[in-house]
Amino acid sequence: MAKIDAFFKLMNDQGASDLHLVSGSPPILRIRGDLHRVKFNPLENDDLKAMLYEIAPEEKIKVFEESGDVDFGYEIPGLARYRANFFMQKNGVGAVFREIPSNIMTADQLGLPGVMTKLAMLPRGLVLVTGPTGSGKSTTLAAIIDHANRNRKDHIITVEDPIEFVHQSRSCLVNHREVGTHTKSFSAALRGALREDPDIILVGEMRDLETISLAIEAAMTGHLVMGTLHTISAAKTVDRVIEIFPTQQQPQVRATLADALRAVISQTMFKRIDVKGRCVAFEILIATPAVRNLVREGKTYQIPSAMQTGKKFGMQTLDDAIMELLQKGWIDPDEAYNKCVDKARFKPFAKSAPVDFTEVA
Repeated sequence: MAKIDAFFKLMNDQGASDLHLVSGSPPILRIRGDLHRVKFNPLENDDLKAMLYEIAPEEKIKVFEESGDVDFGYEIPGLARYRANFFMQKNGVGAVFREIPSNIMTADQLGLPGVMTKLAMLPRGLVLVTGPTGSGKSTTLAAIIDHANRNRKDHIITVEDPIEFVHQSRSCLVNHREVGTHTKSFSAALRGALREDPDIILVGEMRDLETISLAIEAAMTGHLVMGTLHTISAAKTVDRVIEIFPTQQQPQVRATLADALRAVISQTMFKRIDVKGRCVAFEILIATPAVRNLVREGKTYQIPSAMQTGKKFGMQTLDDAIMELLQKGWIDPDEAYNKCVDKARFKPFAKSAPVDFTEVA
């Protein structure tokens, strides 16, 4: 048992999502979105480095010492997996660990809208799950992949940095590939995947032009491709995908994306005020023919209106999802106001001045 495992046990017992270990500071846990210091002596740089190096693969230590930061996965059997990031900072080494539960929660357990499991059964196309860091994108995608794994008879390839949720092959064959360990890059893995007879490809993060271009190509050639982006709304996700390409290519990309896109799920995390825990508000865009025409014609500013009129297809805006959570009494009105789009709609519910005073309605 590694020395650091005691902190992971504490993290699990406290229901923390993240563990921060930084030279010169005591350990810190993120619980329900807030940081809490552990009653422990400040960590000395040499002691912390020894603790971290005990669990890191040799090749990752080499990368860390050459570059100053590195990502990898670590697992304690029977407890959880952890996404690890080592970095150098002013006082020495630091590390952040995100807990990835060993048991994958199903769509029903997470309370995902029914349309999301339908996305898992699509024969082809591009499905994007977006949101800020820590909004639960990986958990949502894991539940969708899990539904496909249980209900299809296909080949699923995941490409992640590092591997997070581990799916046991059920009705499907599932192969996990980690960037930096099993493949050089996301783009290299995607190029290889097209020759590996996949039906579903999960791209852990669509970071650059080449990866996004290959993902769209894979979706256009008969594969179901799922990936994540760090954007805050469905419309902005479409804009982000298009704008990463050179200006002269954007008209063609709009046309290709319009054909490839099947759905965009944008999610935002909230603290529960009625019970301990957190919940998610989902914005859901389904690529109906009307939506595809808006993408093709460059009229993404009309997408929110299309979502309002497309509820029968499973679409919903972020504000409608937030309002539903607010009316259930699950979330704080002030947090709802701070994270909504239409401030005027939520202003009557707010109890205090907004945290982001630049967005006052």
